Amino acid sequence: MGAFDPIRPPAPDLIDDCVHCGFCLPTCPTYALWGEEMDSPRGRILLMRAAHEQEALSDQQVQAWDNCLGCMACVTSCPSGVQYDKLIEDTRSQVERNVQRAPVDSLHRKLLFALFPHPARLRALAPLIALQHALGIGGLLRRSRLRRGLPRLAALVRLAPHAPLRETWRRLPRRTPAVGERRGTVGLLQGCVQRVFFHGVNEATLEVLAAEGWEVHAPQLPRCCGALQLHSGDDEPARELARQTIAAFEGFDVVAVNAAGCGAALKDYGHLLREEPEWAQRAAAFVARVRDVSELLTEHEPRAARHAVNMRVAYHDACHLAHAQGVRTQPREMLRSIPGVEIVEPTDWELCCGSAGVYNLLQPETAAELGRRKAQNLLDAGAEAVVAGNPGCALQIAAAAAELGREITVLHPIELLQRSLTRGDRPS
Repeated sequence: MGAFDPIRPPAPDLIDDCVHCGFCLPTCPTYALWGEEMDSPRGRILLMRAAHEQEALSDQQVQAWDNCLGCMACVTSCPSGVQYDKLIEDTRSQVERNVQRAPVDSLHRKLLFALFPHPARLRALAPLIALQHALGIGGLLRRSRLRRGLPRLAALVRLAPHAPLRETWRRLPRRTPAVGERRGTVGLLQGCVQRVFFHGVNEATLEVLAAEGWEVHAPQLPRCCGALQLHSGDDEPARELARQTIAAFEGFDVVAVNAAGCGAALKDYGHLLREEPEWAQRAAAFVARVRDVSELLTEHEPRAARHAVNMRVAYHDACHLAHAQGVRTQPREMLRSIPGVEIVEPTDWELCCGSAGVYNLLQPETAAELGRRKAQNLLDAGAEAVVAGNPGCALQIAAAAAELGREITVLHPIELLQRSLTRGDRPS
């Protein structure tokens, strides 16, 4: 195993799939920023190969893997089908088990995972977030030296969601009957950050699915699907949350997801639980039923009448949707079903916005640079609003636009469809 322990190391046969052709280089955000080979997908794969042959992981290897956003743009661009997603996931778990991080870094990571995957704790924090927005602390911090001295703290304040306090305490009904003839049952994953700070997105998803003939169930548990931990290498909590999620959603025809990061994690449960005989088969059956909400809606003929929503929108491809799940055409098809919606495409669509789970809270300077680039491209597209299928992207893009001195409205595609199904642009 070399520097890796025997618990699910990155597989040598998957490492050997990389022929170092370089097609991944233009699509890798960190390589685009720095032009360093070790900060490219093929460079990181070479470091994985080296780790199989050495005694301990070096600081340079860990830093290179930490720098990776896990956006999976390289998976989309690779002509050899290299499964970089599986390689980086297993490598990060090795790092978290076998590398002693600096005390401040370790504490910061523990605090993030003690907070974000826990909706009850997020709700308790919501009044403080509302207060800091009311006091304009984010704007003050942008102009102060504290931002340079305490970049991670500044990122937490800068990215804090603007959610009405009353919205953070609302709950979805456990069961919502289908309108008209029932197509089947859907289990709607509520998420952790999503259910607290983006309740409106969950509510819109529920309403649209019910209007399209689905009986919608929204289990309160589990509290989180494990995506944030999984994509950061904290795999034991992620594995436990995966088991809970599978058990909670086994009784439904379809599992619907409206957050790209969550959807990517759910579709990865087969790999995550591959060495657990009692769960591997259940995970495979579960994964086969998981759909992003745009996938589910475009797989079936629409039933509910669409009313015109006259809006020019720029579509942002969330990395965990476009690259990790390969879902690109379906959100656009869903938007095109709305009369009056015009879609414009930003340049460099494949480059990450810098959100990447909790990457923007762990590597705030790099994330901010990518965020400004993405926000500028979206603003240059000349749209009235941006649509994005991931809460982290929505927060990152809005914050980056504010850094550029511009305000930008970021909506989930399902919110536009829900508006179309209810009133469209008709006056109330």
